[in-house]
Amino acid sequence: MPTPEEAMALFSKRLYALLNEHNINQAELAKKLGVSESTVGKWLLMKSLPRMGIIQKLSEMFHVSKSYFLEEVVDDRQAYYLNPETAELAEQLRTNAGLRMLFKASADLDPDKMKEAYNYVQYLKSKEPK
Repeated sequence: MPTPEEAMALFSKRLYALLNEHNINQAELAKKLGVSESTVGKWLLMKSLPRMGIIQKLSEMFHVSKSYFLEEVVDDRQAYYLNPETAELAEQLRTNAGLRMLFKASADLDPDKMKEAYNYVQYLKSKEPK
């Protein structure tokens, strides 16, 4: 069981990493969570930990488990990156803003609409000079 200081340090480290990864600043996070910027600042400066309800919101927002924020040995996100193809796709999404935009826009489409979008992208690619 980590000490309170260790728990705050781990939480801060993990939250910083997710904010950077998702290009979200402290003010945006505070607004999304319904807390003050100074509260988020305290978490990042290792002065306090959020309540479990906020940790639940964060885990849903960033698609990680609650334990990701609190347990050193748990990093359920890394398991995805053991597959080389998945790792390559994740890296492309991380580094290519246009690809992220398309991914986010199409994520909740039904399969038929997704196929239409794919066909349209293929059509656009066929019109580009080689």
